[in-house]
Amino acid sequence: MTTHKIAVIAGDGIGPEVIDEGIKVLNAVAAKDGSFKFEFTHFPWGCEYYKENGYMMPADGIETLSKFDAIFLGAVGAPGVPDHISLWDLLLIIRKSFDQYINLRPVKLLKGAPCPLKDAKVEDIDMVFVRENTEGEYAGSGSWLFKGKENEVVIQDGVFSRKGCERVIRYAYELAKSQGKSLTSISKANALNYSMVFWDQIFAEVGKAYPEVKTYSYLVDAASMFMVKVPKRFEVVVTSNLFGDILTDLGAAIAGGMGLAAGANLNPERKFPSMFEPIHGSAPDIAGTGKANPLATVWSASQLLDFFGHEDWGKRLIDIIEEVLTEEKVLTPDLGGTATCSEVGDEVVRKI
Repeated sequence: MTTHKIAVIAGDGIGPEVIDEGIKVLNAVAAKDGSFKFEFTHFPWGCEYYKENGYMMPADGIETLSKFDAIFLGAVGAPGVPDHISLWDLLLIIRKSFDQYINLRPVKLLKGAPCPLKDAKVEDIDMVFVRENTEGEYAGSGSWLFKGKENEVVIQDGVFSRKGCERVIRYAYELAKSQGKSLTSISKANALNYSMVFWDQIFAEVGKAYPEVKTYSYLVDAASMFMVKVPKRFEVVVTSNLFGDILTDLGAAIAGGMGLAAGANLNPERKFPSMFEPIHGSAPDIAGTGKANPLATVWSASQLLDFFGHEDWGKRLIDIIEEVLTEEKVLTPDLGGTATCSEVGDEVVRKI
């Protein structure tokens, strides 16, 4: 029997609540299948840990995590801890240290999911974003000069390497080719005359090896408009770190809300562990109330199963989410129901 060793960082706010349901679901899948199992090891890192110790995770945290096959993350962020600390001292360090250069974010309207777009059909919203995840605008390069003085200057650099751009664009081409879908690149080359011109150039160069893939290129402002007005234009989408971050949240808004938004941080070569997470944040205002929606965590569990080669189970979890949504019997308040987080998790397990 195969054992998948998973490091669990439940984090803050509703993180522990939703991650408990994700673990419950993964264990139910493993028990039902019988050919593999999960071994979960929990780490209490996050903002509460920071408040007690002065750091988000220990100095040897990356070394500790490197021994696992994957990481299951709940949410990070809490009042009293600046967002740049909670982000840079845990999530981004993990992404960069483990070269998780692919952020894979499905934007798919499931049956039964609410959609704010008038007359939108399920088949109209079915895209996957391949977001560059380790450099670009989030590389952390820049300077803060003359702090506190009248001539204070802040410089935030975007870092775009040929290797970094090529590998994420090639991954997107391969994904589009394997699924027989179109590929759209999103940039802003008219205004960002170095980084995005470079991005567009590499997109065209890599594309020469994939003549069978139909391609489109949009400026990010036009893309955001088309995502709302004509979402069916998009199938596989590749874009930079910042644009991907923004557009996938827009995608979550049109595909059922943040309670259904999942993401995978992948090291495709598997030299390092990959990380799977719901991307809704820690929602401290509802933490401990039982109102958190665990379905995004179930979706991220589906991505984890796909990553380990259990694609049939990954698809089954998506089907189960649709069943829960369409039956409308066991839903959390954000989806118009009265069920608790754990009751939704129990319903998913029952269907498994």
